[in-house]
Amino acid sequence: MSNSEKQTITARSALHAQRRPDAAALVIEGRTITYGELHLESNRSANALLAEGLGRQARVAYLGRETDQYYELTIACAKAGVVLVPVNWRLIRAEVDHILRDSQAEVLFVERDFLTVVERLREELPTLRTVVEMDGETERGAGFTSWKAGHPDTDPGVDADPEDPIAQMYTSGTTGLPKGVVLSHRSYFTFIENMQRAGVDSIDWRPEDRSLTCFPGLHAGGYAWFMHCFNVGATSVVLRMFIPDEAVRVIRDEGVTTVWAAPAMLKMMLDEKVSSPEAYRSLRKIVYGGSPIDYELMVRCLDEFKCDIVQAYAAAETGSFITCLTAAEHVPGSPLMASAGRVLPGNEVKIIDGDGKELPAGQVGRICVKSPARFKEYWQRPEATAEMVVGEWLHMGDAGYFDEDGYLFLQDRINDTIIVAGQNIYPIEVENALRAHPAVADVAVFGVKDSRWGEVVRAAVVLRPGADPVRERDLLVFLRGRLADYKIPGGYAFLDDLPRNPTGKVLRRVLRDQYADSAAGRP
Repeated sequence: MSNSEKQTITARSALHAQRRPDAAALVIEGRTITYGELHLESNRSANALLAEGLGRQARVAYLGRETDQYYELTIACAKAGVVLVPVNWRLIRAEVDHILRDSQAEVLFVERDFLTVVERLREELPTLRTVVEMDGETERGAGFTSWKAGHPDTDPGVDADPEDPIAQMYTSGTTGLPKGVVLSHRSYFTFIENMQRAGVDSIDWRPEDRSLTCFPGLHAGGYAWFMHCFNVGATSVVLRMFIPDEAVRVIRDEGVTTVWAAPAMLKMMLDEKVSSPEAYRSLRKIVYGGSPIDYELMVRCLDEFKCDIVQAYAAAETGSFITCLTAAEHVPGSPLMASAGRVLPGNEVKIIDGDGKELPAGQVGRICVKSPARFKEYWQRPEATAEMVVGEWLHMGDAGYFDEDGYLFLQDRINDTIIVAGQNIYPIEVENALRAHPAVADVAVFGVKDSRWGEVVRAAVVLRPGADPVRERDLLVFLRGRLADYKIPGGYAFLDDLPRNPTGKVLRRVLRDQYADSAAGRP
């Protein structure tokens, strides 16, 4: 295999620059960066990284919103043989400290808005030796442009292998301190290759696509979507940060053809005043994932976006998508709308019980995944890696079951399963029942410790604006007959909003901590 045919981001950059240098690689805030420009500037940045004296697989962190420079660095790190560590700018200081310390980052690129956080932490980070401010020159040192100036835009000459790590994405930390998920070049090639070999295009990227990801590129899902777009030579349309009306405007003005988003993001876009059929005329496909979608919202998406709607199931550790509910299977009224679809080509999925025994259709257990795109390891966490990777199988934190036709139905996170007197309760089942109440806009169900039952079921509820007043008793009565008695929450908290992490996942851990009462376990 020639260097240009290697399945690495390094080789793919050179190939695009050779064959289609004038094609748009990035569009951000009205600026267009071609594949030729991105190749040369990422070469320059890669040479500047090597001039820092970084060894192979050294960690390089980025703290800031999305810019063309961030995506330039994603390619540059791959070319220099170092590993990019994106740091979500929405994290609090303690979380930023944990990621920079845990990753042992040696170089940090940071936007000016977040420099104060870095300055407070820098003296406590022994491995961090260079800080580059992205926005320009400061009294603290050189800005990004001058940092790389003077370095050649030629090939840095670092040989890349598909198994070499290129990114370290930190998990969302819904159950504790986040772990570094190490991903290689390979993760962003195998999915496309397997789909093309099987002749399946339920999730696809085309060179002519103008693709918008509403997930940030600092998030594993957003990063992976960009890398898949880059792989095929599509145009990535980038938002500095997700703002619903800006997303609608960009789709309209930039002729966006594909979108990758969470259900909550789709709802926010449809709720905007600028939302209209005209704004979405260019769309051919929306892929959604990250959390379950409300049935009412799904029907609305089908009616208003008027393009193919596809659901995908994935996780940072899987490297790419595992299952898919295709556009043809999004039929209002179909029970399949509640599923995550079937297993995609190249992947395998099984459901196991607590003893590791594979379960038949209809029985809920832990979801296990075999994927050629899977992550390499948890950074410096061999015990956690061994717990997650058993043989060739990823033991996911999700519970679910297959139906007789091979459709996967997600139940909940294993760690969120509530056990009442030995009975397993999956929060999503209770949440779906509560969402059917006309006054309930959003809900999160969680368990709290109880001296008698082990755990008891509680619910945090957000009511619809203008809805008739609702009391705990009203919800209890509503659920009777819809759920077994032991699944019905015994206490409710009425909130304005649910606590979520930066990627939109509900933090049941926060609710458990906030509302647990050692005596009665009531909100």
